[in-house]
Amino acid sequence: LRHRFISAAPERIAEAASLDDMRGMTDPTYGTADEATLRAAMRDALPKDTFLPMPARYGWFIVLQAVLWSSLAAILFAGLPWWANLVLALVMGHTLGVQGFLAHEALHGALGGPKWAQQLVGWLGFGPFLVPPTFWTRWHNVAHHANTNHGDRDPDNFGTVRRYEKNPKARRFLKLAPGSGTWYSYLFLTYSFVFHAQVVLWFQTRHRKDFEGFDRRRAIAQSLACVAGWLVLAVFSGWAMVFTVIIPLVAANVLVQSYILTNHFLRPMSVSNNPVDNSMSLSKPAWLDALQFRFSHHVEHHLFPTMPSARAPRVRAWLQANVKQRYVCPPHWLALKLLYSTPRVYADAVTLTDVERPERTVDVVALWNAEVPAR
Repeated sequence: LRHRFISAAPERIAEAASLDDMRGMTDPTYGTADEATLRAAMRDALPKDTFLPMPARYGWFIVLQAVLWSSLAAILFAGLPWWANLVLALVMGHTLGVQGFLAHEALHGALGGPKWAQQLVGWLGFGPFLVPPTFWTRWHNVAHHANTNHGDRDPDNFGTVRRYEKNPKARRFLKLAPGSGTWYSYLFLTYSFVFHAQVVLWFQTRHRKDFEGFDRRRAIAQSLACVAGWLVLAVFSGWAMVFTVIIPLVAANVLVQSYILTNHFLRPMSVSNNPVDNSMSLSKPAWLDALQFRFSHHVEHHLFPTMPSARAPRVRAWLQANVKQRYVCPPHWLALKLLYSTPRVYADAVTLTDVERPERTVDVVALWNAEVPAR
């Protein structure tokens, strides 16, 4: 991993209005194109059905619910050996995660259908993570998508040095994060989706403008009802709660966060909110990508949030052909490795720094030019 040691002084804290001048981003046709130009070019070039909803995908929720409930019943009543229960618990965790991926699509409108259907599958997908669907749409669809990697305005990143100068106590939270070097940072993926959701719900909804008018008391009550559901299952399960509650939740958090934390944490800040510049996708085996509803296609999703993920590979092919120097799509394992090898706070638009050790910095543009020279 190549580190670029530069000053992390407060005057370096800046958000670039445009990232067009960043090194290595010079493609012949769309190398400096803005977000609107890229979207328009793709809409013209790709088949029209690329961007149409796919309501038939609601059927997957029937399959996923069948897997969850049959696995749960087998753990509780089949008298299986511990290793079989462990396998089923991991299957439950994976299913909870991918069901969340599909609910994410539904709540963006990618599956179409009536509002009640979107809300129903939103509960199925996000209720297990203690996240009511109305809260998710305000948090993710509104606050995150509108402010992606925008300094301290995105609720889903660790922000700039400025945040920790204003609130030094917040530095303790950084020790939990990947890249901090603490032993317990390696546990972050196992709980952090549920944990971060509660931080946003209980604290950030109180002061962020994106949550103005949001009924946070109702959302908190709904979240606590989800907690109660898990507690009832834990009590009913007895010792088997290890397999019915703990392992599924841990596995689901790991799966979801292995994507979410790598989608943006290794990319530049950007006021222009161009997904090609402030987000990245992941590459993985085709069969696994399909099994996980192509959540790896994250730049593609931010460009077209209402596009079904089943058609996202068309957008990826266009990006790889036309903006290959700007489009970052590393193997999933490499993104996770770099996540744990780099600090999490922005010193400026393209520089990550460690607030405890300011000399430890990483240029996120040079990082990908060095790690993925050909993509």
